[in-house]
Amino acid sequence: MQPFTFRRPADLSEASALLAAEGAVALGGGMSLLPVLKQRLAAHAMLVDLSRLPPLQGISATDGVLYVGAGTTHADVAASPVVAGTIPALAALAGGIGDPQVRNRGTLGGVLANADPAADYPAAVLALGAEVVTDRRAIPADAFFRGLFLTALEPGEIITGVRFPVPAAAGYAKFRSPASRYAIVGVFVARGAGGVRVAVTGAASSVFRVPQMERALDAAFTRDALAGLTVPPEGLNGDIHAEPSFRAHLVGVMARRAVAAALA
Repeated sequence: MQPFTFRRPADLSEASALLAAEGAVALGGGMSLLPVLKQRLAAHAMLVDLSRLPPLQGISATDGVLYVGAGTTHADVAASPVVAGTIPALAALAGGIGDPQVRNRGTLGGVLANADPAADYPAAVLALGAEVVTDRRAIPADAFFRGLFLTALEPGEIITGVRFPVPAAAGYAKFRSPASRYAIVGVFVARGAGGVRVAVTGAASSVFRVPQMERALDAAFTRDALAGLTVPPEGLNGDIHAEPSFRAHLVGVMARRAVAAALA
């Protein structure tokens, strides 16, 4: 690990000013950033710790919208009665991330800013049609994820929270790596006022929606509505865990399981 300066700002304005410096990077829970630094795959002159900023904390539900602060840990999302009472699929998703150490340190905002192609939260954010709120604006989920580790965030922009519309039904299912518990393929299905949305993580370079599955589930929100539906393997990830064709098959399997979870 290369030497760096560690700063813990007192408020968002100080954090923003520090992140404007060359070589500065935001630190949430550090579950993705610190391993990269240890392996010397990246080097940053300054780490700006956002984990204790009050504006990034808190969970609340008002008028059909669940708000989760960006600094909220996965463990807190999983254990929250507010989350369980509004979007239980989101609580279940958070409870299946990594191991207890990761869940007690990793944060919602850190996961979204990193945009790892195998992370769980992006599927929930996209399927629920959420808004990613920053210190500058609100970004719709459909415009937030841009590609492999790439988002719509501008340099120095800080995620402060996420607004999740509460759906009529939602479910998540993933086929996970036995070692990391990352999603080899994960599918989040949500039925809301605007119809059904289906989002897939782990299968490609970035989270994506599956319009043909959404149309089928709009017509009939059942497992059987997805019979025979999957995605083409072209463009999907291939690695030691799964070939593209297997990931394509898993999208169909996990989508049906997600619908079953939503109906349950």
